Amino acid sequence: MSSLTDAETKKEPEKNPDLVNEVSRILSDYRSPHHDIESALNPFSGSVSNDVVEQVLKRCKNLGFSAHRFFIWAQKLSGFCHSRESFRILVDILGSSKQFPLIWDFLVEMRTNRSCEITPEIFWLVFRAYSRAGLPADAIRAFNKMVDFGIKPCLADLDKLLLALCKRKHAKQAQEFFDKVKDDFMPSVKTYSILIRGWGDLGEVAEAQKLFDEMLERGCSVDLLAYNSILDSLCKAGKMDEAFNFFMKMRSIGLIPDAFSYSIFIHGYCAGNDIHSVFRVLDQMRRYKLVPNVFTYNCIIKKLCKTKKVDEAYQLIDEMINEGVRPDCWSYNTILASHCDQNEVNLAHRLVSRMEQNNCLPDKHTYNMLLKMLIRVGRFDRVEKVWKSMEGRNFYPSVSTYAVMVHGFCQKKGKLEEACKYFEMMIDEGIPPYTETCEKLRNRLIGHGFAEQTEILADKMERSTSSLIQELAGVMRGNKARLKLKHDEEYSDENFE
Repeated sequence: MSSLTDAETKKEPEKNPDLVNEVSRILSDYRSPHHDIESALNPFSGSVSNDVVEQVLKRCKNLGFSAHRFFIWAQKLSGFCHSRESFRILVDILGSSKQFPLIWDFLVEMRTNRSCEITPEIFWLVFRAYSRAGLPADAIRAFNKMVDFGIKPCLADLDKLLLALCKRKHAKQAQEFFDKVKDDFMPSVKTYSILIRGWGDLGEVAEAQKLFDEMLERGCSVDLLAYNSILDSLCKAGKMDEAFNFFMKMRSIGLIPDAFSYSIFIHGYCAGNDIHSVFRVLDQMRRYKLVPNVFTYNCIIKKLCKTKKVDEAYQLIDEMINEGVRPDCWSYNTILASHCDQNEVNLAHRLVSRMEQNNCLPDKHTYNMLLKMLIRVGRFDRVEKVWKSMEGRNFYPSVSTYAVMVHGFCQKKGKLEEACKYFEMMIDEGIPPYTETCEKLRNRLIGHGFAEQTEILADKMERSTSSLIQELAGVMRGNKARLKLKHDEEYSDENFE
């Protein structure tokens, strides 16, 4: 079962966008246990549908506690019954926000009330959540608890557990559990391939090879997937010559390498900064009419841009389109970053236009890079045009984009008024700013003799419907007790200067 990504959320049009926006705002504003979220939601009780609930939950996937309270509130409405999808989304949300006690209470309630069938897919989400949280032992305990909920684990469930563990570098714990239970599940070549790749990601080629040999001894029908897993482990360990010999062995026993087999070498050579070998492999793929996926193309584009070969990166974009591989935001943003680093304004704008022509909508990273560069070089006319164009492209600025504007204008002489304007826009939108943004704007205002403006902004923040913005008013007033918000941590690697 796939995770709820931003891309998936965007694909599904909201049938009640205004209602979804209003309810989502309440969930954002009423995050604390002492907030009376039920009273705030009651005016919408007559308009709630399964579609609205699902859209709100997807929109508020980072608000585990208030999303759970919203779910319970809706469940109590007369005549309302949650969809199976809503149950699944909520488990995913609670897992993502590490609300593990709530997950188990919720599952027990589902079992007791029989409100929704508890499927293995629900547990797969739990495996993934624990693994992502760095709790492999708890993921394994969740697997063992499946029987308490009427589910007898099968090989597919074991594979999902091992995959969740290995994806988060918990191959050692995955291997230890596998060794305990493998005689009960008749592991397949897929099971072994998951573990082989897990060890490969850690650079433990010997462990990967040991599993490969065990697979052969058990009489598993070893397929291309298994061979690719070993190939991958060798390349990730930088053992390119051994990988090539293994590749030739594959061919000698009649296994025909696929696009992924060659892509493994491309990623390995990119990691080793051997761009010549990258294109040698790419030429081989062209000869056999094999096409890399977008992830592999992006890996090459990144390496080309890092070595200042932007023209060749553009050629790869053209090749992708000709081969039917649709470039994504990452493909374009990698090249855009190079233009922005060099302050190439026209080239950057041309690239963004090209993205749209190729049906790839700019994302927050696109806009953040573009706006940051335009402010840095003083092209304020274009900054305004880009900002106004965002809504027409169905892009609504988040906290990081507002931070780019406020931080950027704070750095420019005579632009404090613009910094305040965008800060106020953020407050009006109900978006809590970063603590650093409040501090920077406050310090600039005081430094330029506008201390009274900090009080005006703080008063405005205190009148916000968002409790987090209200709390941040203290920072704007100079409260030394620094408030650390979750989104401060999430975006701590952003550079707004």
